[in-house]
Amino acid sequence: MEAEATAISAAAELIADADALLITAGAGMGVDSGLPDFRGAEGFWRAYPALGRRGLQFHQVASPHTFEADPALAWGFYGHRLGLYRRIAPHAGFDILRRWGEGRRHGCGVFTSNVDGHFRHAGFDANALAECHGSIHHLQCSQPCSDDIWPADAFVPIVDTDTCTLLNEPPRCPHCGSIARPNILMFGDSGWIEHRSSAQESSLNHWLDGTSRIVVIELGAGTAIPSVRDFSEAALIDREAVLVRINPRESAVPRRMDIALPAPALAALGAIDAALLAL
Repeated sequence: MEAEATAISAAAELIADADALLITAGAGMGVDSGLPDFRGAEGFWRAYPALGRRGLQFHQVASPHTFEADPALAWGFYGHRLGLYRRIAPHAGFDILRRWGEGRRHGCGVFTSNVDGHFRHAGFDANALAECHGSIHHLQCSQPCSDDIWPADAFVPIVDTDTCTLLNEPPRCPHCGSIARPNILMFGDSGWIEHRSSAQESSLNHWLDGTSRIVVIELGAGTAIPSVRDFSEAALIDREAVLVRINPRESAVPRRMDIALPAPALAALGAIDAALLAL
């Protein structure tokens, strides 16, 4: 407990002295909102028991092949997630982070592998927000016949949760009529249209170029798919940043100056916020 209190105080002091915050977030950031993180086969099957009964794992369902072989199943899975992400509000930790960013000279930027759109819903600046694996709130052609990306707003999925299958018509490509799919990087995905995410990352890097005295606050980003960790740690070298890593299971940090907090995102953010208010 003493070590954790020391880490919380040190994190608060770093944030108070920072000119900019770079928030990097993986699936663990959404757990406190009530979202599943699909950690391991058992975690995935707890979230989707219908897929567990069929012995289907995350990488098998989250695949472009599934949209070809069984679009009702593919859209049952992604349609349920789309409805879930629309329905569930971002937890209070998002508001804490946004408030911290508003108090910094250069504000804050966000790099996330999460496709739920919660940073956008929580009011973060879209010009400094990169969704590196895409967004479930946008669609593309499953073929793809073009490089078009469009909002999923008009699609309201009706899903049989007992079988994880879509009951209504799936969205279609407006150009060729093929099944549309989420504009998300899937497993074994050579057809993902990435220009939206690439433009976001360019915009985030442009923001970073104008900042100084950066603290990276990394939340719930694991090592299994290290996209977020790689971006965080690159900033330590390229941007001379300092890292606060918040992760209940994988909190080890690369340098002595960095801070490790083995805790869930919301609990850690709340504790740091209390320490900041006491400074």
